[in-house]
Amino acid sequence: MERRDFCKLIAATAAAQVVHASGQNTPKSEDPIGFNSLHQTYAEYCATPATERTFYALDNGKVVEQKLDEAKWSPTEWGEPPELPISGGSWDGVPMRAPISGLEGTGPYKATWDSLLQYEIPEWYQDAKLGIWAHWSPQCVPEDNDWYARHMYEEESKFYQYQLNHYGHPSRFGYKDLCAQWTLLNWDPDSLMERYKSTGARFFTALASHHDGFDAWNSKHHPWNAIEIGPHRDVVGAWAAAARKQGLRFGVSVHNARNWWWFQTSHGADKKGPYAGVPYDGKLTVSEGKEQWWQGLDPQRLYGVKHPLNALPDPSFVKNFYDRTRDLIDQHNPDLVYVDNPLFPLGWGGMNFGAYFYNHNLAKHGGKMEGVITIKRVPDHLLKAAVFNWETALKDKIMPYTWQSEVCIGDCWHYDRNNFEQPGQYGGYHDPAFVIHWLIDMVSKNGTMLLNVPGRPDGTNDSKEFAVLEGIGAWLKVNGEAIYETRPWKVFGEGPWKADTREFKGADSIKSLGVKDIRFTRNKADTVIYAMILGWPNGEFVIESLGTSSSAKPAKIKDVRLLGTEEKPKWSQSADGLHVELPGNYHPATDYAAALKVLLT
Repeated sequence: MERRDFCKLIAATAAAQVVHASGQNTPKSEDPIGFNSLHQTYAEYCATPATERTFYALDNGKVVEQKLDEAKWSPTEWGEPPELPISGGSWDGVPMRAPISGLEGTGPYKATWDSLLQYEIPEWYQDAKLGIWAHWSPQCVPEDNDWYARHMYEEESKFYQYQLNHYGHPSRFGYKDLCAQWTLLNWDPDSLMERYKSTGARFFTALASHHDGFDAWNSKHHPWNAIEIGPHRDVVGAWAAAARKQGLRFGVSVHNARNWWWFQTSHGADKKGPYAGVPYDGKLTVSEGKEQWWQGLDPQRLYGVKHPLNALPDPSFVKNFYDRTRDLIDQHNPDLVYVDNPLFPLGWGGMNFGAYFYNHNLAKHGGKMEGVITIKRVPDHLLKAAVFNWETALKDKIMPYTWQSEVCIGDCWHYDRNNFEQPGQYGGYHDPAFVIHWLIDMVSKNGTMLLNVPGRPDGTNDSKEFAVLEGIGAWLKVNGEAIYETRPWKVFGEGPWKADTREFKGADSIKSLGVKDIRFTRNKADTVIYAMILGWPNGEFVIESLGTSSSAKPAKIKDVRLLGTEEKPKWSQSADGLHVELPGNYHPATDYAAALKVLLT
């Protein structure tokens, strides 16, 4: 995925900056008048002529005013905002100190790390283990992989060429026009949710707003939304109702904090060819929509305003992020909010949203915390403040708090028709064994897995996606006892496999797991150990960690059973391990992993 390449570039920078996010004191500089001040809404800021907008940037250790210089402009990529020399610290180029008060809502949580460290992860999330995630947004329309909205404006990319061939030049037919074609005409959220539940999911997460700036609910603070454009339905609301009807917890994912940087390509122009120098539609303003289908809508609010390469996010943009996210929480009361950023994004905007969500959730549940926020690249001293999310990545140890990782059923977050068109039962998608092995490894290390299943623009999943889900569900129906409502044992497992723990490397690493690798979980009462062999072994095998001389010091074993059958495995516990031979006349169709139930005295 292209997203990996961008994130790898900033990993070192993020790691170096993360300590400052705790709000430690930093040298204070003389800030220019107006910096971090709210004197207009984001709609007003977007409507301001480009030549009249004021931006701020860090230059030679000082925050300075600047204007857009068209001759020097170039688009940002993922955004690498610096730490600012201001009291209270900053994050994402935004001060931690808010320009207005009262954003955290009413309750015990304040917009500080010390306050957020009160948080305790709810038991439902620790028990759930598996969620389904739906990356459904207008970027699904071309059925051509992820980050289409950004890449269609990059002249040398395959996405630009696809756009040119199928829709026309992005000066005439841009991303805003694709938004209108995201119809979901055949979408049946109730039917899909039944299928996701049968897969074994205990919670469901809907994409609410991607980097593309489109809100998939009846957004009160952003007119580019699914009620006004495209499906003309509250997509998030319909997902929420369907999930709750099936007894699933409901989550949302928010990615739009990156819109400030991510969508700058829409403001460019071709450098060669017949359209050289012709601006893409990111340049359009609300006044140019007269008698167009988008009349009354300001494209600047979808794409973000054109800004200098090093411009810090404007306070009006930060407040708009906060307002939209708070509105999402108020309308749909999610149990989980997935935040696609290292820590809480945009300084005071993200920190106040985090505190507000926790306070809101307490109020909705009579003072009991039932809410989960997942954030990325969290240092050890802040791990307790939220659920740590390690994107498409694995761990090599049992984590002290429940954590999360996610993987896509294919090789990209948004729908790619090529995965379906590849030959074989599963096409270009990962097979069920891959997903089950990922899940088992994560759960043994105190993790929860989020599986992304992207959808087509008409609101359906394809048959090969369903085939993968059916295989996952079949294994979990038999072996779910070893997964759900379990906790890590003393050691996560044994075997020759070594995890590649780098971010975005999980998919490459997990494929090398095999039948000699074993993972452990336990029940909450600590009377049962589940030993899962990542394959189907033939003949006798030995689980060393369950030997009487093992450093794990297991209790004496009174019985060993194989989940899925009444047939008894042969077993004996000795100093060197638990010796097991599976019943020879039993072999399930879903033989991705054999799960032993080890009962202790």
